Amino acid sequence: MTGDEVLQEFRDAGALLEGHFILSSGRRSPVFLQKMLVFQYPERTERICRALAELIRDKFGQVDVIVSPAMGGVIPGYETARALGCRAIFVEREEGEFRLRRNFEIAPGDRVVMVEDMVTTGLSSRECIAAIRQHPGELLGAACLIDRSNGRADIGIPLVSLLRLDIPDYSPDELPPELAAIPPIKPGSRGLAA
Repeated sequence: MTGDEVLQEFRDAGALLEGHFILSSGRRSPVFLQKMLVFQYPERTERICRALAELIRDKFGQVDVIVSPAMGGVIPGYETARALGCRAIFVEREEGEFRLRRNFEIAPGDRVVMVEDMVTTGLSSRECIAAIRQHPGELLGAACLIDRSNGRADIGIPLVSLLRLDIPDYSPDELPPELAAIPPIKPGSRGLAA
């Protein structure tokens, strides 16, 4: 699947939005990719995640466990693991930090890849990676559907993505005039103040 085909899946699902958006990091952007509009279609999600699984297999080889951050990474993590024929588990916040819960385990010798929906600043990826490193197993790298940073986000391990985009994002106090003129909306899931 090409990057253009991935972006077309988002367009076809009505998930490529334009306006003034508050990202989960608190930064602002004129473009928002509402991945849950894509994930509501199992066949669309399966196509995208099968392509991500192929990329993971080519880069990292055999994988035993996919670990994703809740909430946004759970669906692509699960579908990617299904395509790889491996387990899918996730970390979730407990007292503000990502942790494995629900009796999920990473065993010694498990070959692990972290799967994220999107990477913008890399914050949630780094937090997920820190949680994974609290357990035995070999962390091979990370993968995401879309890298909004166009490769600039440093998550500390190799990252592969189906599509790299150079979507601008801004600090709230450094908005360009055309973006500042539009009332912001917060379509994401992380509860940060505007």
